[in-house]
Amino acid sequence: MKICIVAEGCYPYVVGGVSSWIHSMIKTFSKHEFVVLAIVSNRSQRGKFVYDMPENVSEVHEVYLEDSDYIGEKLKKNRKMHLNDREYNALRSLLLNRDVEWEPLFNIFANRKFSFNDLLMGKDFMRAVRECYQIRYPEVVFSDFLWTMRSIYLPLFLVLDTNLPKADLYHCVATGYAGVLGSMAKSRYGCGLLISEHGIYTREREEELIRAKWVEGIYKNIWIEQFKKMSMLAYNKADRVTSLYEHAKELQIELGCPKEKIRVTPNGIDEKRFKNYVPNKDIDTNMVNVGAVVRVTPIKDIKTLIRAFAFAKEEVSNLKLWIMGPVDEDEKYANECFELVGLLGVKDIVFTGRVNVPDYLGGMDMTILTSISEGQPLTILEGYAAGKPAIATDVGNCRGLIYGETDDFGEAGILTHIMSVEEIKDAMVYLAKHSKKREMFGRNGYMRVMAKYTVSNMRETYNSIYNIFDTSIDWRTL
Repeated sequence: MKICIVAEGCYPYVVGGVSSWIHSMIKTFSKHEFVVLAIVSNRSQRGKFVYDMPENVSEVHEVYLEDSDYIGEKLKKNRKMHLNDREYNALRSLLLNRDVEWEPLFNIFANRKFSFNDLLMGKDFMRAVRECYQIRYPEVVFSDFLWTMRSIYLPLFLVLDTNLPKADLYHCVATGYAGVLGSMAKSRYGCGLLISEHGIYTREREEELIRAKWVEGIYKNIWIEQFKKMSMLAYNKADRVTSLYEHAKELQIELGCPKEKIRVTPNGIDEKRFKNYVPNKDIDTNMVNVGAVVRVTPIKDIKTLIRAFAFAKEEVSNLKLWIMGPVDEDEKYANECFELVGLLGVKDIVFTGRVNVPDYLGGMDMTILTSISEGQPLTILEGYAAGKPAIATDVGNCRGLIYGETDDFGEAGILTHIMSVEEIKDAMVYLAKHSKKREMFGRNGYMRVMAKYTVSNMRETYNSIYNIFDTSIDWRTL
């Protein structure tokens, strides 16, 4: 079976939980051929892979949400276009967010060659924008509204203009733009469509937009609506939808996904990687070592972690923090973190960059995660596989991983509120001073991961899902 994995802003360009999951899935299902359809911001990321492609990956295609080179070529063609009534009504439904007619929109980009300039600057788009403005937003300045609508819809139009590879199954690792591509492929080729959400895409974008400073007022709501309508398309078109845990499933249903389509499929880790480890020689066992396996990016809130550690260090002098993950994904933020360490004058904070996690994790006394948004963090599961307790903020499935959802193994760490320097500090101090508690939490976490979150469990679950779409299987033998 040929499977097209559609990923947005992650694999194979950056490391992280979702990227690791995709890489593991491709390697796990080696009998299938995979095509990777990767959505990235622009051509500056072209071909800059941080993963070596497994042998069963036959192609990698890239889709750019900003693409001045391609748009320039489209502008040069300067082919005039005019939407017929059905096409115009579909465009109008998209802008007004009223029962969006996606099929005519798919057909516009599949069957016609035209200039993006002629579409976005043309009479049909102007007319639809003006209708939307008059019905919903007459209080704002029209020129600002027009240019904002153009900026919102250009990335979507670039995605709709993608030359899609053929596959038996499109497996989209998010809704959003990935879900649009998968929905369009299903419409075009009649293939299967599987949506797997690690975080709830719509909610994550909504949280980002609420905090964002580059967009204000009603334009926040317009952007949020845009992501919601794309997610609804994916939910409606999908044959199956997966979520990592029960609360995520509830959110999907709340956002409009039919309940009967959803299956909870927890993450799985290869627990064998964390057995019989040989700790890195740089780890001093006389210290109480705290391990954060994270990308140094704002969503991981490394600054709060650094501040909390600085206060904890005042109470536990032999505390040491290891921040293990890439620092080049957001260099500006990483430099701000380095500067904060210097400003606070705190010692024993090590930024390792990318590491082989098992080499370090076995030598840690606890793991820590201070993210402001997560799905079901692999770093907590990997820490459990090494018998280490976790400190984590109350985001995503962290509460379920620490306290348990369907087992009675007991607590496996400490949960804190996001951005709470005091709570995070207190958690580090408590575990540093109570070695017996660390050992108990570590044992509980190990039992939890072995019961539910191994790669063999994940393989069995997804094998049953993939088999639904595998036309080569004789169902009478199953």
